Amino acid sequence: MTSPAVPAERRVPEAVHRRRWVILGVLMLSLLIVVLDNSILNVAIKTISTPAPTGLGATQSELEWAINAYTLVFAGLLFSAGLLGDRLGRKKVLIAGLVVFGAGSALAALSGSPAELIAFRAVMGLGAAFVMPATLAVLMNVFEREEQPKAIGIWAGGVGLAIAIGPITGGLLLDHFWWGSVFLINVPIVLLALALMLWLVPDSRDPSPGRVDPVGVVLSVVGLVLLVYGIIKGGELADFTDVTVLVPIGAGLAVLAGFVVFEARSDHPSIDVTYFRNKVFSAAIGAIALVFFALMGVTFFSVFYTQSVRGYTPLQTGLLMLPLAVAQMVFAPRARLVVDRFGNKAVCTAGLLTIAAMLAAFATLDADTPIWVLEVVFFLMGTGMAHIMTPVSVVIMQALPREKAGSASALSNTFRQVGGALGIAVLGSVLSAAYRSGIEDSLPPAARHEAGESIEATLGFAAKLGREGEALIGPAHDAFLHAMHVTALCGTGVALFGAVVVALFLPGKPPEQQKEQGGTELVTVDQ
Repeated sequence: MTSPAVPAERRVPEAVHRRRWVILGVLMLSLLIVVLDNSILNVAIKTISTPAPTGLGATQSELEWAINAYTLVFAGLLFSAGLLGDRLGRKKVLIAGLVVFGAGSALAALSGSPAELIAFRAVMGLGAAFVMPATLAVLMNVFEREEQPKAIGIWAGGVGLAIAIGPITGGLLLDHFWWGSVFLINVPIVLLALALMLWLVPDSRDPSPGRVDPVGVVLSVVGLVLLVYGIIKGGELADFTDVTVLVPIGAGLAVLAGFVVFEARSDHPSIDVTYFRNKVFSAAIGAIALVFFALMGVTFFSVFYTQSVRGYTPLQTGLLMLPLAVAQMVFAPRARLVVDRFGNKAVCTAGLLTIAAMLAAFATLDADTPIWVLEVVFFLMGTGMAHIMTPVSVVIMQALPREKAGSASALSNTFRQVGGALGIAVLGSVLSAAYRSGIEDSLPPAARHEAGESIEATLGFAAKLGREGEALIGPAHDAFLHAMHVTALCGTGVALFGAVVVALFLPGKPPEQQKEQGGTELVTVDQ
């Protein structure tokens, strides 16, 4: 292990090398803000769906858009943000992204309607798009190759920390302040991160940066928005054969197909589609997307299960989600050791099978299931995620040259965000459609459209009826539990598909000789 250290010293300046772990801490603080926002929002969605003055009275489809406005802008601009970082300097882009994210957070906190919240969440997504790829790109330029897996493992553990802090912080804020406080909390964190960034983090750039691809950006954003709109609309109507559902889905798929063709022919593509000819690389990207598909979908419906069905407060809900975050914090930094022993294929396949099993376990939960069962499910789900995210992140980042770190990070995070957006759209729509079909017969015909969209809409309608509405509470709980079971089983199928892909295409345990030479199993990506 000592022989490669000598040439490695020449790649990173000594002054930067000495403070690399402090720099990693600053980068994780920036990452914390981006991930914290979504994890805080998870426990606040029920409050935001409550009528004014407590919340904004957002419908389930508006809640899905409040989350997806952020993730779609984030995903659509990540590549351009990564390329701009490569060209202008990662530190400059990171600082600009933090400023935009902080401004968007302050505006979101003051939103007066669901439409305003959706718009300002998109602004936050714009800022986050410049923050996320820059953090990994800087990391890849301050750590030597042999230390990168360890650093990425700690970086991935930061995601678990944010998931842990987010729901608890959100619950505390909602217990004492109005719903907008869950966004306003970002502002002081942004200010602290900016100060540390200016002081400690070195700048870096690609000596041969690519050109920005505006046509590709527009095609990808338009295609994703149309696709997600159609999926959410289908859940809202509980009818995926309606023309207002089929047209945007078909148009979205057509635009995304055009995007792939354009990128393949472009001399400066946002996404170099030739990367996907490598089955290992494609499987790693797919695994990232599927993990976030499951995570975002599960957290979306589990909040309504714990708060609307079980009656827990936002703070209690945040505490209930703690095992999922703790598992990621504990296991993500150590996952590389398990990969060294068993290889990427075995570890990631086991991780996805664990996630599939825990999604299936959601289909067994009822209104009176002992709460420790949910805690075990969350812990094992976090364990499965930790043993996927770290190894596949290392695969993706080390597949490209160090100079292209921004593009590799953007590619990883694009599919992470697209997976999360589709998880919310697909599983949220399945949940909405299944719930509507289960509750409609219990509602008066005139109230079926609005009161039948979500359990919160039904409970709000029941509250307006007073004592007469109490008869709707039981059917609403039953309909939601049935819908949650259907949704969880759909997620299980997706996770099982991912396990098959990973088992077929990720590399197994590397030869001992390769490891002794200071490399890792990830060398196979470039072969």
